[in-house]
Amino acid sequence: MGVISRAESGQKIPDRAGTRPVRRRLSVDRRREELITAALELFSRREAEDVSIDDVATAAGASRALVYHYFGGKQELYVASLRSAAEELEARLRTQGTGQPLERLSQGLTRYFDFVEEHAAGFAALLKGGPANRAGEVGEIVEGVRRRLLRLITDEMRVGDPGPVLRITLRSWIASVETAGLDWLEHRDIERSELERMLVDHMAALLEVAGRHDHAVRGLIEVEPAS
Repeated sequence: MGVISRAESGQKIPDRAGTRPVRRRLSVDRRREELITAALELFSRREAEDVSIDDVATAAGASRALVYHYFGGKQELYVASLRSAAEELEARLRTQGTGQPLERLSQGLTRYFDFVEEHAAGFAALLKGGPANRAGEVGEIVEGVRRRLLRLITDEMRVGDPGPVLRITLRSWIASVETAGLDWLEHRDIERSELERMLVDHMAALLEVAGRHDHAVRGLIEVEPAS
């Protein structure tokens, strides 16, 4: 999902003597990555139904036939693009931090927003889209990310099987984080670090309320707002 130069993309470029164009050959993986990068940018700005194979080919500087060669069709390309974004986001969220649960949560949020900032198109494409795009394989990709994120949080809390109060609380918080990420990309009128601190405080407040409805939630993590 990184940025690929024109020379790397296999587009024709003049040689140093300016006599004839030369073409650098891409590996299968790099060519596929280039097409996915172009597709994610388009899917992040427009409904999937409004993006054509020709649009993707033009954006990637490739032929229509090449897109079909690698993906078979637009739905396959759409699914592959979202899966690529989901896999990278999940890789960022794997437990890496130390300290108390809220401290690790804060560290995880930083990695989450690193992805949001560095791969805005992938993040937006993953979470946006009409109801028609939320079913089937596409819906499973999006929901899979949410389920694994929920599991990461409950693992940090040392909770094997969360009860309904905790489950609803954590899923509500995950939805808030997704909405905050999309809003921040659109407006960028709050410092990222401040937004991350606010979301940690949000989690603390939600857990405090949840503890009033389920005594098992009390004491799971320190719920004082982060400084």
